[in-house]
Amino acid sequence: MTSHLLSPVERAQLAMMLEVCAFPKPGNVDRCHDYPDTRLEHFLASVILARPALEEAASGKGRIGEIIGHAVRQTNQHSGGNTHFGAFILLVPLLYGGSLEGAATAVTKTDVSDAVAFYKAFALTRVRMNDTDDLDVNDPRALDELRERDMTLLDVMQHSAPNDMVAREWINGFMLTRRGADILRQIGPGRGAIVEMFLTLLATEPDTFIIKKHGRAVAEQTMENARLVLDGKKVLETFDAECIGAGINPGSIADITIAAIFVALGEGWEWDS
Repeated sequence: MTSHLLSPVERAQLAMMLEVCAFPKPGNVDRCHDYPDTRLEHFLASVILARPALEEAASGKGRIGEIIGHAVRQTNQHSGGNTHFGAFILLVPLLYGGSLEGAATAVTKTDVSDAVAFYKAFALTRVRMNDTDDLDVNDPRALDELRERDMTLLDVMQHSAPNDMVAREWINGFMLTRRGADILRQIGPGRGAIVEMFLTLLATEPDTFIIKKHGRAVAEQTMENARLVLDGKKVLETFDAECIGAGINPGSIADITIAAIFVALGEGWEWDS
C-alpha cells in the first residue's frame, strides 16, 4: 500500500490498527492476546468508530479538547472500555495541525474550554491517575478549579507532564513521536518494524502507565528486560509472557507508537512491503 495516497484520517486509522495488531508487543492487547474485559475486536471497533472525530480534527476546525471528547464518546459504544484515549491526545492535534510542527503550534492555542471538555471526556474513561493528583477528574470541583485558574488544555498537559509521558509530548514538541517515526524509517518497511520500534522506546523510556499501576521499580525492570531482548539476551516471547502474567502493560508507549506510525506513514514508511 502506498501511504502517500492515503488521507490523513486513513493514516490515523491505519496507525491505530497496525499498533494493536503488532505481535508480540509485550504486555499489551495484540492479535494473539486479549485482556479479560478488552479484546482485539474492541480496539478494531474503536478504529472504525473514531472516524468522525478524526475527520473533524483533520478539518482544522473546532476545539481540540472538544474533538478529543467526541472521539472518546464515539468509541464508548462497545463494552471494552477505554482503548485509545492516550492515542487521541496525540492524534487529534497531529491531524488538526497537519504536521508535528503544526500540532505543536495548535496546542498553544487551546483555552479553558478545551481543558473543561477534555476533563469531561477523561471522566468517561477508566484511565489510571496518580493518587496525589490535585486535579482529579472524578472530583466535580476540578472543573471549577480549571475555570478559576483559567487553565488551558496545554496548561493541563504541563501539569500532568512530570507523571504522564503522553501529556509530555504536548510540552516537548512531540519528541518521542518524532523519535519513533525516525526509528521506523531507519529499520525499514514491514510490520515487524513496529515491534522493534516499540521495544526500542520501551528500553529507553520508563512507561508512565506502568509507573502509575505498579511503581517505578517495575517500570525500570521492564526497560531492562526490553534492552535484554534487543541485545539478544532474552527471548521476546518470554518477556511478553512475563508481562501478561504480571499485568504489566506499557500503555503509554503503545499510544506514542500509534502517533509515531501515523507520522512515519505520512513520510513514506511502508508497512506491507
